[in-house]
Amino acid sequence: MVLPRVAAALAAGLLSAIVLVPPLSAQAPEAASPAGPAPWPHDADIPRPGPVSPDLAGSARPDIVRYLMVRRAGAPALSPDGRTLAFRIATTGEPQLWTVPVDGGWPRQLTFGRGVTFHAWGPQGAGLIYGADRDGDEREGYRRIAADGTAEQVVRPYSDAFVRFGDFSSDGRRIVYSTTERNGVDFDVHVLDLASGDSREVLQGRYGFYAETWQPGGDLVVVSEARGETANNVYLVDVTTGARRTLFKPGDAAAYSGFAWTPDGAGFYLATNQDRDLMALAYYDLEAGALRLIETPAGDVGQVSLSADGRYLAWTVNRDGFSRLYVRDLQTGQDIAPEALPAGVVRAIVWASDAPVMALSLTAPGLPGDIWTFDAAERRLTRATHATDAGLDLAAHAVAPTSHRFAARDGVQLHGLLYRPVDGDSGGPAPVVLMVHGGPSAQARPTFDPVIQYLVHRGIAVFDFNYRGSTGFGKRFARLNDRRQRPDEMGDLEDAAAWLGAMPGLDGDRIAIMGGSYGGYLTNAALGALPDTFAAGVSFVGVSDWVRALEGASPALKASDRVEYGDIEDPDDRAFFRSISPINKADRIAAPLMVIHGANDPRDPVSESDRLVQAVRDQGHEVVYLRFADEGHGIRKLDNRVHAYRRIAAFLERHLGLTQ
Repeated sequence: MVLPRVAAALAAGLLSAIVLVPPLSAQAPEAASPAGPAPWPHDADIPRPGPVSPDLAGSARPDIVRYLMVRRAGAPALSPDGRTLAFRIATTGEPQLWTVPVDGGWPRQLTFGRGVTFHAWGPQGAGLIYGADRDGDEREGYRRIAADGTAEQVVRPYSDAFVRFGDFSSDGRRIVYSTTERNGVDFDVHVLDLASGDSREVLQGRYGFYAETWQPGGDLVVVSEARGETANNVYLVDVTTGARRTLFKPGDAAAYSGFAWTPDGAGFYLATNQDRDLMALAYYDLEAGALRLIETPAGDVGQVSLSADGRYLAWTVNRDGFSRLYVRDLQTGQDIAPEALPAGVVRAIVWASDAPVMALSLTAPGLPGDIWTFDAAERRLTRATHATDAGLDLAAHAVAPTSHRFAARDGVQLHGLLYRPVDGDSGGPAPVVLMVHGGPSAQARPTFDPVIQYLVHRGIAVFDFNYRGSTGFGKRFARLNDRRQRPDEMGDLEDAAAWLGAMPGLDGDRIAIMGGSYGGYLTNAALGALPDTFAAGVSFVGVSDWVRALEGASPALKASDRVEYGDIEDPDDRAFFRSISPINKADRIAAPLMVIHGANDPRDPVSESDRLVQAVRDQGHEVVYLRFADEGHGIRKLDNRVHAYRRIAAFLERHLGLTQ
């Protein structure tokens, strides 16, 4: 299952010069963290990470610590004048907020507390707003911070509610966001006055209603309603009256994203697959109520962003996971995108609110993640950040994948990225890790992955697999695992293993499967359903019991689960999900299994892994369990990451025959 970020920055996000920041003593106290899970009685499964210390730089076979210490700069946000870039990077071990002048200079760290989960730069430019949760519980609190980091104020204290940031009003005095504070389940849309701290409900939602973007100079906000993981309905909400107007709610569910208002508020650009398979670039005219397609490429349109003066339109297109950036001067019709960018994945594109300056974040196998700025008026591209490679020569030695398609047993075309090993302990065929992404509405893309790069330099091939249900290949492909079609994924995994076994240089008898979140479920399920296919499995935060998981999912997940999976209260759906739950095939899991889970996980409760681990152990089979007390749906903290991946690397090397 995936938590949908419907706001502008998926992996992150982004004050007002005239709003004074009160002293910290005037802030409201922060709520205590919600009660954690029941204690786990097996002390040996609770990791106790030690000091983080890498091996010597320049080692022929670097320890995985160096790969994990590589840093990625991402989530760009520009000051209104386009002169200062805000971004996130985990230099200190957790993601924190930094700024740097776009024309060069020394970066400044602004935050020093809990890991930052999103940030946004207000349109008036005096500072930023950012969010952080408590050890991965995804219940964010909001703060404002001055642009120089010397003053800070709580905007919205921590609570048990899930919240989702939307946007600023044009004058920077208000923000719109979504919250479950009313009943703990449904997201309502609220507007908060930053000067007074007063918050009021403007729309009462049902399941997932998320504020997106605020109309320039007006009172209208685009609101998205989740319709499964890959589709949504769209409304316009007047934040003064609460009136709601339906914009997009087609019979055949479609996706709408990247809403970019024109300066006059008369309409917006967006990406959509309404009435088509792939995402297109389009424009919606409010007065006419008409949607007009602008570009229909042979790949999904991704991000869409418009300069504040309305002159420059930027968008990306995804082909087999690789991004291509487009920038068009709407005044001349000329395409002016910079050419000197590495081939990889563009994560975000954003414009300054008062200048024709765009920031974009980009990652590739040899580029962990950095940010460039592009002055559209002067056609000037500048690299604004230089994240550390931690002593690794990634530009020279990182392995890039090759793109492959092959047919599943029913003729469906599957896709994956194959990373071949640099060397091995013998001249024979290499063992393989079949990597299955989460989501399932996600995609294997050519980014920098420290684990992939470590494994291929240890002689292990990695196949990053796009099974049916993955995004990036059209609406029809993304729906091929919905509801009762979910067991077809097992056929894809078996077909992928067979295809890998037939590839020259790969050993089909030494294939491990590894995945996180939904990929963790697939790992758990494959080891039980296909007990003779995989030599080992590594499962992160994966579902073992669908009935329990769907009943206990976080509110944002429930908003999409009802379409993606079905109604868990329906007896037939309930029986179906019980039948495909890995816990009911635990007695068939004989391959060595490694399980990693955070005790604060709000999406897949840690009890999912607790039960599976115990069930497999009761059969007398090997399970290595890492149950982190201070993590959630993933591993954020550097010492925990180092501990986990050292153990994972040793586990895979041992069971794939690379160590004795």
